[in-house]
Amino acid sequence: MTLITLLLVLAWERLFKLGEHWQLDHRFEIVFRRGRAASLPKTLAILVLWMAVIWGILRLVHGAFFGIPSLLLWVVICLLCIGAGITRKHYRAYLKSARQGDMHACSAMAEELTLIHGLPVDCSEGMRLRELQNALIWINFRFYLAPLFWFVVCGPYGPVALAGYAVMRGYQTWLARHATPLKRSQSNVDDILHLLDWIPVRLAGVAYALIGHGEKALPAWFASLGDIHTSQYQVLTRLAQFSLARDPHLDQVQTPRAAVTMARKVTIIILIVVALLTIYGTLV
Repeated sequence: MTLITLLLVLAWERLFKLGEHWQLDHRFEIVFRRGRAASLPKTLAILVLWMAVIWGILRLVHGAFFGIPSLLLWVVICLLCIGAGITRKHYRAYLKSARQGDMHACSAMAEELTLIHGLPVDCSEGMRLRELQNALIWINFRFYLAPLFWFVVCGPYGPVALAGYAVMRGYQTWLARHATPLKRSQSNVDDILHLLDWIPVRLAGVAYALIGHGEKALPAWFASLGDIHTSQYQVLTRLAQFSLARDPHLDQVQTPRAAVTMARKVTIIILIVVALLTIYGTLV
């Protein structure tokens, strides 16, 4: 059921998910706003309670009507947690502004795309474009690769793990947009996601390393296996830049498009691997 659900969700997401209507981040804003304080207990409460709710609903419908309610519930949860609908709109708006030469709108969309880690100030245009590439690589990881990992690796509890990851991702995004850096730090959501992203980043990094300059990327990947302090963002984007360095771009349109194209290749490769492993496991 895992493979069927993923194929249905990714097809729907590519065709119809162009806004925030089907994004968990948007649905949970009312929860994130409750209470002015930010703390680790609040963050853990959001995570545990949400996962318990999903687990309870799945238990209620388990085995009913030949498993059809369970399949529908899996699809709905994946639709809420996988895909960057509103972010894709920002990306398209950025490209449109860049083509039209509207630098003000272009900068506004770039800031939206780099919301989590931000853009460097007082730097060259080339460095800003590279950071924009890194942000797009990270968006693809956070909204596709990492959710796919948790959904697949946890088997029958995949929807529960996926829902937990997505609510932490949404909370981090909400804090980055509406709260101060101090409040975001007090929530410890960055630390939780650092732990949750550790394995998925290394697995995604293999794909980027193999697509790019293997003689440079693979040693960097092996070094990352023992690195527990460097942020997962830096680990993944460093490996991705080895691939992007093969086809450098220095203009407002082609630079981000190169990153998105590379990210799509990696996503397709990982999805094919998941499909082959699932089919093999079914046959064996």
